[in-house]
Amino acid sequence: FGAMRGFVPLGGGEERVYREMREAIPVLDAAVGKMVRLCGGFEVKCASPEAQARLNDFLANMPCGRGQMGIESFLSGYLDSLLTYGRAVGELIVAGGRLRAVCWGDVTKLEVQEGDNPLETVLWGMDKNGLMRPLPYQHLLLFTTWHPEPAHPYGVSLFRGMPFLADILLKIYNTIGVNWERAGNVRYSVICKGGEELDGAAAQERGKAVAEEWAKAMEDNKNGTVRDFVAVGDVQIKVIGGEAPILDSQVPVRQILEQLVAKTGLPPFLLGLSWSTTERMSTQQADLLTSELWALRRAVEPAMGRICRMFLALEGLDDRVTIEWDDISLQDITQEAQADLYRAQAERYRRTN
Repeated sequence: FGAMRGFVPLGGGEERVYREMREAIPVLDAAVGKMVRLCGGFEVKCASPEAQARLNDFLANMPCGRGQMGIESFLSGYLDSLLTYGRAVGELIVAGGRLRAVCWGDVTKLEVQEGDNPLETVLWGMDKNGLMRPLPYQHLLLFTTWHPEPAHPYGVSLFRGMPFLADILLKIYNTIGVNWERAGNVRYSVICKGGEELDGAAAQERGKAVAEEWAKAMEDNKNGTVRDFVAVGDVQIKVIGGEAPILDSQVPVRQILEQLVAKTGLPPFLLGLSWSTTERMSTQQADLLTSELWALRRAVEPAMGRICRMFLALEGLDDRVTIEWDDISLQDITQEAQADLYRAQAERYRRTN
């Protein structure tokens, strides 16, 4: 994971860094997965019953690549790419005048350029000669960006601003692993004192004998046999590095995780982090999470609507559709029911008076 060290965002060349961050830090990988699942699914309302039935059958059984079926699987992969890389791409597969499948693509293999006007985006890919050229059938390609900037047509990844902190966090974890490895695989220093009166050959012979006996004792210890170490004279045994203090990592690790989790917009308890929080703060976090999820839905809704309209148009049916998203959580349903109850009670009170 050395790519995170000295990272400078270049607007389109940081895909490998973001992918390595997900592999190295489980919290970030879990955050993306939970945001994809919390985004939920949707239902499509058509103008005619025939269009409704045929579209529902297509969305439930359409192939989307990698052995996946259905619009829900396509939406999950589309959102995963959108959050990780800041952009997502898909392809409408048309054969025999009908929409047969919808597949998502690898955005790391594509380049994005503006077309003849600011409203047009052209996707470029590598041809068989290794040259970048505009992809054919641009009207059959889906492209969505997350928080696009005026400087370039690429979107902004959820992990933007995290590589520096992620590098520090991985250094801390690596140091913790080295310290525990040292504690489990101890190195010893054996010092034999009182050999000043011996000549060089005798001192060397004595040191060799002590080293052999110590090696035998350690070897028997590894095999599960207890063996005493007996030496003549003043012998001092110390653990190498045993006096070095182990730094407390709880405070810096939590400070870094707070920054990373804050960037995701998820409450810490959803990621398994037991940080103290009051009920009022949890309600505020739920409201913020709901707004984040609705922003994700608004970003991908045009692509989902385009899939539905393309299918209906090629089938010769009315292509007017309305996308209705599922409720985000049961808590929202409960609160809406309570609000309806309060409104009904208020209306009844006004009528009786």
